[in-house]
Amino acid sequence: MRRDGASGFFSFRQAPLIMKYSILIPVYNRPDEVDELLASLEAQTVRDFEVVVVDDGSSVPCRAVADKHAANLRLRYFSKPNSGPGQTRNFAAQRAEGDYLLILDSDCILPPGYLEAIGSELRREPCDAFGGPDRAHPSFTPLQKAINYAMTSFFTTGGIRGGKKKMDKFYPRSFNMGVRREVYQALGGFSAMRFGEDIDFSIRIFQGGYRCRLFPNAWVWHKRRTDLRKFFKQVHNSGIARINLHKRHPGSLKAVHLLPGLFTLGTLLLLLAAPICPYALLPLALYALLVCVDSTAQNRSLRIGLLSVAAAFVQLIGYGTGFWRAWWRRCVRGKDEFEAFRKNFYK
Repeated sequence: MRRDGASGFFSFRQAPLIMKYSILIPVYNRPDEVDELLASLEAQTVRDFEVVVVDDGSSVPCRAVADKHAANLRLRYFSKPNSGPGQTRNFAAQRAEGDYLLILDSDCILPPGYLEAIGSELRREPCDAFGGPDRAHPSFTPLQKAINYAMTSFFTTGGIRGGKKKMDKFYPRSFNMGVRREVYQALGGFSAMRFGEDIDFSIRIFQGGYRCRLFPNAWVWHKRRTDLRKFFKQVHNSGIARINLHKRHPGSLKAVHLLPGLFTLGTLLLLLAAPICPYALLPLALYALLVCVDSTAQNRSLRIGLLSVAAAFVQLIGYGTGFWRAWWRRCVRGKDEFEAFRKNFYK
């Protein structure tokens, strides 16, 4: 096996000087999930790629997992102090050799035709950056499927994440994103934002005059969070990110981004009115019924339908509370991004 410095390694296979894709995988304490992702890369029908795995200060590193797959993949592994996913992607990109950088979350699994779908889209209509949707794998737990529903449904704030086309621009997310290496370098990669760094990067792609597309068939199975508490924290941070993005990029805040915040305020008002007028809860009950019926039909499971109700409320209220929290600290009190959420930043 050929070593590449003190912190990384190549497999014994000789790497070509130029290859089509470099797959960048930042990871923090998720060796089992990386194992599944690397196994799915071994099954790809297209082989013109390398893999760069970077452990971001993990207390449970995945070097042994990477070593296990190095015989079957052109793979390099690195470890570094914790700095967050955006800076870890930049670390990986600096060491990548492919024409296109494909950025994946460590909790994703790829279908065998993932890279083939990307290649087909690039041949049909080339672009500078792209992204694809996500789905729930049949092996996922009922709660994971419910969370997937909440993150992809038309009745929450899912939209494009479920693979539906948008009327305006498509902004790739870092769980499934691709970009030409020259474009990544020209834009300086991801910013030091704690939350929303992938949307910030997508906004800068458009500001730079580059072309970005949705590749509907380049989808991934995305595990997301495994319990509602972690899911709430994730979407709460997404709500914070929306205000931070608004401060960085005036004009990026759209009417649709206000919906979770309005839902949160409306839910609070209806709950306060319920002791006086029990019928005040009727809109919430109707919404819960709509979500339950739709998810049950999609997943063919009443259990998942019921769990989807909880996941939908967690998603909307988690995002909404994060949105209003950031609005108060950043827009009303005038704090900067670091001072407003000091405890949330990486050292």
